Amino acid sequence: MTYERDIIRRMAGYAPGEQPADTGVIKLNTNENPWPPSPHVVDALAAVGAESLRRYPSPSAAAFLGEAAALHGVSAEQLVATNGGDELLRLAITTFVPPGRPIAIAEPSYSLYPVLAAIHDSPVHRITLDDDWSLPGGFAEELNDANVPLTLLVNPHAPSGRLLDAATIATFASALKGVLLVDEAYVDFADPGHDVVSLIANHDNLMILRTLSKGYSLAGLRLGYGIGPADLIRPIAAKTRDSYSVDAVADRLGAAALADQETARASWIAVRRERQRLTETLRDRGFEVPDSEANFCLARVPADAPASAATLHAGLKADGILVRHFDTPRLRDHLRISVGTPEQNDALLESLRVQLNR
Repeated sequence: MTYERDIIRRMAGYAPGEQPADTGVIKLNTNENPWPPSPHVVDALAAVGAESLRRYPSPSAAAFLGEAAALHGVSAEQLVATNGGDELLRLAITTFVPPGRPIAIAEPSYSLYPVLAAIHDSPVHRITLDDDWSLPGGFAEELNDANVPLTLLVNPHAPSGRLLDAATIATFASALKGVLLVDEAYVDFADPGHDVVSLIANHDNLMILRTLSKGYSLAGLRLGYGIGPADLIRPIAAKTRDSYSVDAVADRLGAAALADQETARASWIAVRRERQRLTETLRDRGFEVPDSEANFCLARVPADAPASAATLHAGLKADGILVRHFDTPRLRDHLRISVGTPEQNDALLESLRVQLNR
């Protein structure tokens, strides 16, 4: 006998990237930052005492939000801290989407989006991306006609890494009648100068997701936050968010990470440098690789290659290197490769060279 809801029984859950117990494996499959977090984060962790664990944490994660407010030049009322960026996605759906109303996503995109929609019993309105991974013209009118209350847009796009500029985001926000949540999980790795946060002053329907998982090398901490107009943030922070969803350790470590921008930026620069080298080398070998502004590359295996993407994926795994392969129509002949250290990328490229020259 089963007690789960019908929609839960029928749906497929989110499939995370493989997390091996073997620390010797080269992990280029889940877009983690290959460089360590700030040493100040390590110091803050060592300073956590038993009393901090005995007592409830700050309900708002005040220390962390104070650093985030200073970093982005916004007020605390325009911020909400969450248990990873994924919690903010769930909260946005809970807060802004009546059950049964649609949620819009680009296709392909982050595979958790439709899972969260299914849990909420909301249909998914899919916007099929063009061949160059750009959004098609007229999509805003399409969503307005469908009465969509929430659009989830990852930027830089996953899995291609393509970046929509701030002016384009502003145009979308102005055209949409519902809430536009821009998922900036990978934006720290974009070339400097990109700024969407400043748009919230003129767009009352725009919310931005940020996370410390990628840019600050803290995927294991599970800490994210939302930035938006106070009227969008308030119902999440005061009503729909779980009580004490950000623990005392995350509050302290997150504040320490944001305060040390020098260490974080050094890792972003290193990722950009290796991303460019990886992209150019793969292109030289016949792979089709779009320009990426994230910490990963999407590589399309040459049609005349002696091995398919699935075969290369398996061969890399046999060599102790994990990348991501999605068995879906538009991605079946692609590999998504997280940018690693120079040594990790060298090992990846050598394994591919051997496999493609057998």
